[in-house]
Amino acid sequence: MSTLRPLPRWADVALLPLLNLVLAFAVSGLVVLMIGQDPLAAIWAIVTGSFGSGYNLGYTLYYSTNFVFTGLAVAVAAHAGLFNIGGNGQAYVAGIGAAGVALALDQTHWLLVAPLAIVAAAACGGLWGFIPGWLQAKRGSHVVITTIMFNFIASALMVYMLNRVFKPPHIMGPESRIIAPGGRIPKLGDFLPFFANTPVNLTIVLALVLLVGCYLLIFHTRFGFAMRTLGFSPTASRYAGMSNSRIIMIVMTISGALAAMLAVNEVLGVQTRLSLDFVADAGFVGIAVALMGRNHPIGVGLAALLFGALYQGGNELQYVVPGLTRELVVVIQALVILFTGAMEGLLRPPLQRVLMLLPERRPPQAVAAGPLQGEG
Repeated sequence: MSTLRPLPRWADVALLPLLNLVLAFAVSGLVVLMIGQDPLAAIWAIVTGSFGSGYNLGYTLYYSTNFVFTGLAVAVAAHAGLFNIGGNGQAYVAGIGAAGVALALDQTHWLLVAPLAIVAAAACGGLWGFIPGWLQAKRGSHVVITTIMFNFIASALMVYMLNRVFKPPHIMGPESRIIAPGGRIPKLGDFLPFFANTPVNLTIVLALVLLVGCYLLIFHTRFGFAMRTLGFSPTASRYAGMSNSRIIMIVMTISGALAAMLAVNEVLGVQTRLSLDFVADAGFVGIAVALMGRNHPIGVGLAALLFGALYQGGNELQYVVPGLTRELVVVIQALVILFTGAMEGLLRPPLQRVLMLLPERRPPQAVAAGPLQGEG
């Protein structure tokens, strides 16, 4: 009885997720077919609705920017063996910091406001991530439970701050005043007419920088090695002389600061005010993005683009194909999560069997050593 050899790195990271994604879309097509619609027309409507024009692409990149931030927040924590599902709450609290700076300095210039708002948002979001990290490191409170609870606390705090601190007397709804142009992050359409009238803004540059930064942090720094060691084996990390509690607190702070960047995008770049529910549950979507991206920054970027396309394509789908609503995209998202996450190993054994039919590549050292051993 032959033993299946492990998948090559390229197959495990790229080919297997791609096959799972194709399977998810195939099952989605069957769902569309069962309700009496053309699956090819539905898929084409989603694709063109996401990438068919500068307007559509701009909205896709806007959604993707948010998902990059929340996906990285989950991915960085996952490398340390932590499951941060408090991205919503961390972004909420970060919105308070970003809005506070922007509203106070919106009569200056965005080049001054943006860095200060980013720092303020990162500090608030990082603090909201640090507290659950401290509770797990020092008190043994599981970070999953505490981050869930802190989502509700942040939501209540947001309601209080909007109604008692930020809301002007002449506004009825729970929102702050509009941020003046000097405090807003410019839209990408101001520089590239192709993206005119879309919400995508220069925060997308920050998302790309953080993708690269997280890659370097995780795989090319001593702290990244310590973080991955903790995620692989807390016992080994402890025996190696690393402080597990210190790593946990730092990682959760970084994770919260990453989720906080969603507030910068929404408050300063898109909505230009602090409003209730500006997060729109992007923190939970970040869990699916990190899961599909295998917690790798490159995978997170690609998965964020996919989910951004599904969000924007779903908005266009209901107008292009009669009888199909945006709820179908929720089904497709669920199937993508199912096949790339919960059932990620479904195609692994068949793929291993197929790849075993290919000749195994031997290292050059082994090839060179063979004749020498035979001659002896």
